[in-house]
Amino acid sequence: MSNYERVLYVSHEINPYLPENYMSYMGRQLPQEAQDFGKEIRLFMPRFGCVNERRHQLHEVIRLSGMNLIVDDTDHPLIIKVASIQPTRMQVYFIDNEEFFRRKATFWDSEDDFFEDNDERSIFFSRGVFETVKKLGWMPEIIHVNGWFSSLMAVFQKTFYADDPLFADAKVVFSIYGEEFEDSFDPRMWEKMLYDGMTEEDLELIKDPTYTNICKLGAKYADAIVFASEDVNDEIKSFVSTLDKPVLDAQPEENLMSVFDDFYTEVMSDNSVLAE
Repeated sequence: MSNYERVLYVSHEINPYLPENYMSYMGRQLPQEAQDFGKEIRLFMPRFGCVNERRHQLHEVIRLSGMNLIVDDTDHPLIIKVASIQPTRMQVYFIDNEEFFRRKATFWDSEDDFFEDNDERSIFFSRGVFETVKKLGWMPEIIHVNGWFSSLMAVFQKTFYADDPLFADAKVVFSIYGEEFEDSFDPRMWEKMLYDGMTEEDLELIKDPTYTNICKLGAKYADAIVFASEDVNDEIKSFVSTLDKPVLDAQPEENLMSVFDDFYTEVMSDNSVLAE
């Protein structure tokens, strides 16, 4: 029997706002099924420049916008937009910022070069979700982050937001996909993450800021891990096996929420036995 009611879902890909692949399918399907299960959900993604605002009828929420978030000693305005996925009427919140998200691409430019500020974009996005949920005054019991881009939320929840009454007792579930890439992030990424409550030791893993190490860091701070696809690299799987945390392997697309409802319930009960 479920022992939770409120789930915060975060993903950098949600269909129909970005083309369908397995992550964007899961980014929509799992929250939709959770809502159908009677759970109270909130759903967040970045407002990349390739998201068609007119087609999907995005509009700014003035009461949630206007805050400045500091990343690497620079203020960046936080803009919040919303849209609804029909016919489910599932609301999606978009984290936006002129500098970070208006370019017409996600993480690579037209020359296939990795954006140099992808680390700062991830930091801004992760903090932006937390700050927006605070403005909503909503207390998630489970925070389910999907993919590397939102993996830093697990770190922030256990450090910077550890004493925030809205988030202190939440459980973070981190879904890792087979989206590996060879590009590295800014070597100063760990320094940019040194917010209140964090130490250099906490961020040791990303002194070599690769995709694999960022996923390891997210897994280290998450309460549970999902191998969302079968092609997650072996180094990440091996690292996760040392953590003694609940793990869920890739699942068939049918009856997703039945499986995740059991998994969420296990995580909420602090049971460290690995899920089958």
